[in-house]
Amino acid sequence: MGWTDPYDDIKERQEESLYIDTAEAESVEMYLKAIWYIREQGEDVKVSSIAKLLNVKQPSVVQMLHKLKEANLVEYNKGRNIVKMTTGGDAIGKQMIRNTRLLEVLMRDALKIEIDEEMVCGIEHHMKQIFTDALCTLLSHPRECPHRYPIPRGQCCLGGA
Repeated sequence: MGWTDPYDDIKERQEESLYIDTAEAESVEMYLKAIWYIREQGEDVKVSSIAKLLNVKQPSVVQMLHKLKEANLVEYNKGRNIVKMTTGGDAIGKQMIRNTRLLEVLMRDALKIEIDEEMVCGIEHHMKQIFTDALCTLLSHPRECPHRYPIPRGQCCLGGA
């Protein structure tokens, strides 16, 4: 038997990597989530309704809508004041709503803690599809959140409860 370096296993471990996301990416997701929510309520999506929901000034909304339009996530023309989502924007907005509502169910039903909306908002942006589907499955595919809003269905729900 030869001598083995006790640090070999440490050397083989992967370095911990620090993941840093941009505030811009989270901001885009918040806008798409807000637009999705307003539309879900059956309202026209207007600059003023987005500004009110996100508690920001209307010029900030207009600026972001131009960025979202450039990224092909929304359809927006300054003069019309009505915002529509593209297929890509709709998918992101729906995913953010789904993440939020599943996290609320997790807190209330599984963890038995008070729903902390600030914490939910912090976590929802970092959930990958595989995590969201696993969480949904763990929670037995809930159909609504604690606030009685429907939870958008995912691939994991096909044939689920």
